[in-house]
Amino acid sequence: MGMTITEKILAKAAGRDRVQAGETIWVQVDVLMTHDVCGPGTMGIFKREFGENAKVFSRDGVVLVPDHYIFTCDEKCHRNVDTCRAFAKEQGLTYFYDPGTPSYSGVCHVTLPQKGHCRPGEVMFGTDSHTCTHGAFGEFASGIGNTDAAFILGTGKLLIKVPASLRFVFEGTVPDYIMGKDMILQVIGDIGVDGGTYRALEFCGSAIRSLSMADRMTICNMAIEAGGKNGIIAADETTLAYVRQRTDKPFVCLDSDPDAQYIGEKHYVADDLVPVVALPHSPDNVEPAESCAEWKIDRAYIGSCTGGKAEDFYAAARILKGRKVAVDTFLVPATAEVAADLGRLTIGGETLLDIFAAAGCIPPAPPSCAACLGGPEDTFGRTHGKEVCISTTNRNFPGRMGSKDSSVILASPYTAAASAIVGRVTDPREFL
Repeated sequence: MGMTITEKILAKAAGRDRVQAGETIWVQVDVLMTHDVCGPGTMGIFKREFGENAKVFSRDGVVLVPDHYIFTCDEKCHRNVDTCRAFAKEQGLTYFYDPGTPSYSGVCHVTLPQKGHCRPGEVMFGTDSHTCTHGAFGEFASGIGNTDAAFILGTGKLLIKVPASLRFVFEGTVPDYIMGKDMILQVIGDIGVDGGTYRALEFCGSAIRSLSMADRMTICNMAIEAGGKNGIIAADETTLAYVRQRTDKPFVCLDSDPDAQYIGEKHYVADDLVPVVALPHSPDNVEPAESCAEWKIDRAYIGSCTGGKAEDFYAAARILKGRKVAVDTFLVPATAEVAADLGRLTIGGETLLDIFAAAGCIPPAPPSCAACLGGPEDTFGRTHGKEVCISTTNRNFPGRMGSKDSSVILASPYTAAASAIVGRVTDPREFL
């Protein structure tokens, strides 16, 4: 009996020839990521359990990325960043992306691949549920709590149960108006927010192989919205071109065996997909965008690890070029690299920045998570009152983007931009 890609990666990390779903195994961790929200707690547990003078398992294997509550006057947020800064200095960490310095990058889930920390065949854990994003690079990547992360800090290992795998096969041609966000929202709408609980969600097929790394990241990012332990896409030439441009460290590509065992499989014809949105207040409350015109919006938000990559802004700019927004439209590039791309990438001779300015969008905020997680009162883009916001982010629970009275509608950058023009949920095919 063959193994899935997830099982193969975990077997390799456990020093074993094979593992099977349901087994509990020790794995060697390649990369541990933490940030300013969970980092201080993780560091405190590490020092309590391993000693004040303990050293982390690898100065190169720990990546510290403050990103969630950076551009704020909130002193508690500043304290968290100071704690991260002190720990990075004390431990001599190689990779600390320090706010307020030239090394600052932005959102951890986009920083990690851009800085070359994502490599096929490796094991990555992070103190953030959306660490599953990095399965897009053919690696096992999963979110964990502070206690597990502290144990990894001290030992470089973690005891985990091998997840069973669900396979989602997308064949055919992806229409021009469909993005990775539409594809993963369709999956979540079909199986529910608990349909993949502690499963490896594996995405494959010709349509998946045709996607950019940005869209693959979006798909794996939201595996957790279905309860998944990890999302994963086997590495191919698209993956290798991205990874080799950003790191020269060795890695091993793995893929599922033809006779690998799955507990479920769902097939999609990409040609038949339509733009969809997730209505309040759950990521599985999915409906076709064309059926939701009764939903008026007060604001649009384009940003986050899910929807703040350069390709996401390019898509939004395609819709917005030559048009005006009817509602406040907030822009938050995920990283400094993406922010630079907004002034570099062009459509018809205009930069994305120029297109957004001409459309009447609010000038982009500095790179960070910003309003995706709500944040302090002065967070850029934070919802207030009973506003309805259409957003490229990944969660729409009550209060997720600020006010508990607000409503968040999840959508692709295409759909968010089209809706910003009309002032209500709008199918982007009206403009493409």
